[in-house]
Amino acid sequence: MTPTHFAFSSMFFLGLAGLAFHRTHLLSALLCLEGMMLSLFIALSLWVLQLDSTSFSPSPMILLAFSACEASAGLALLVATARTHGTDHLKNLNLLQC
Repeated sequence: MTPTHFAFSSMFFLGLAGLAFHRTHLLSALLCLEGMMLSLFIALSLWVLQLDSTSFSPSPMILLAFSACEASAGLALLVATARTHGTDHLKNLNLLQC
């Protein structure tokens, strides 16, 4: 395993671990998701550069566009929950409570 592959794999798994174990606020979960998407974007960009192929060159930009859409949807959900519930704690967002 090359050092760059190890760095991006560990960056992705640190974001995944943060998402799994630190779920108190919605904002921290969204930041962990953005860190995971950033590591995937950089890894995919380096993979396209190493392949030296033009057929895969738009794939990092497509991933970046999906990441921007995911970030905007997450921020819209954050604003909506902050307006309705008054906080972004994930404990207060139980759908089973009335």
